[in-house]
Amino acid sequence: MQTPQNDNAVHQLFQSDPTVLDGSPTFLGTQVAVQKLFDYLAYGRSLLEFLRDYPGVTLEQVMGAIESREIAFQ
Repeated sequence: MQTPQNDNAVHQLFQSDPTVLDGSPTFLGTQVAVQKLFDYLAYGRSLLEFLRDYPGVTLEQVMGAIESREIAFQ
C-alpha cells in the first residue's frame, strides 16, 4: 500500500478542484471531501462505516488521509 510520504503520493490520493466543493480537498476520483472522513471519526463513527457509506473511496485513500493529518501535527 502506498502512503503519502511525499507530494507525488498525496496527489495520487487526493485532489483539489475549484469547481468541486469550492476547492476543498477530495478523495481522488470522487466528490467526497476529505474533511467528511474526519467528521465521521469525530462523531464516533468507524472507518468501516465511512467506507461503506462512500464506496468510491478506497482504504488506501482513507489511510493516506489519516497519515497526512498525523504528519501535519508533528
